[in-house]
Amino acid sequence: MISTVEIKKILQAASIEELPEFIKAYGADERQGVRKLVETASKRLAALETERARVEELCTYEKQYAEYDFICGVDEAGRGPLAGPVAAGAVILPKGCRILYINDSKQLSEKKREELYTAITETAVSWAVGYASPERIDEINILQATYEAMREALGRLKPAPGVLLNDAVTIPGISIPQIPIIKGDAKSISIGAASIVAKVTRDRIMQEYDKIFPEYGFAENKGYGSRKHIAALQKYGPTPIHRRTFIRNYMPEPGSEREDAELE
Repeated sequence: MISTVEIKKILQAASIEELPEFIKAYGADERQGVRKLVETASKRLAALETERARVEELCTYEKQYAEYDFICGVDEAGRGPLAGPVAAGAVILPKGCRILYINDSKQLSEKKREELYTAITETAVSWAVGYASPERIDEINILQATYEAMREALGRLKPAPGVLLNDAVTIPGISIPQIPIIKGDAKSISIGAASIVAKVTRDRIMQEYDKIFPEYGFAENKGYGSRKHIAALQKYGPTPIHRRTFIRNYMPEPGSEREDAELE
């Protein structure tokens, strides 16, 4: 008879697709250790079915607009940070695409986002990321800069999308039909995919900036106003990638006592 230890190794090596066969093979085994292993396999299988049902629900808008050949999800990353660009993702997934675990990028771990980024970019019919620099954000404001980044991403897609599913916004200057969806990155698989692509791309950019400006902790905070980031900003001053219109509250006013003390 095969040992419990050997059965455990079989379970550890089993793919999701192999779990039903594992349960069938060892479900009648009365050994307590084996029964626990079968229970573990059953829980993994149940969790998979729950995830499949969630992702199917995530395709509600894609089904609603299935008349269009190319449905594009659009979302941004980096509207709130004090430093770095804003990035916009645009993703066209194949009809009937079901990539498990896609969700609002903020709800996912960094490791899971990286895994999904690979799955999305390898599966997508077309995908692109557009950017707006800190200088552009300061020049025209973050909302208009975000729209520019979105238009840039859309302009890079081939084929062109037939309809856009956007996270909450309607993008000016676009003739393609648009469907703004509040909290769309958690309601549409296409928008969720765009959210992940934008987030991972921008995070990688900030990790590269961390090598140039290590004092600010960009690899960890991604440009957001963490305590370490603000302390470094006040100690060393802004870098070329800081958004001047975003950091005013953290910098001494010209001619203030605080500025005079720092200059001394």
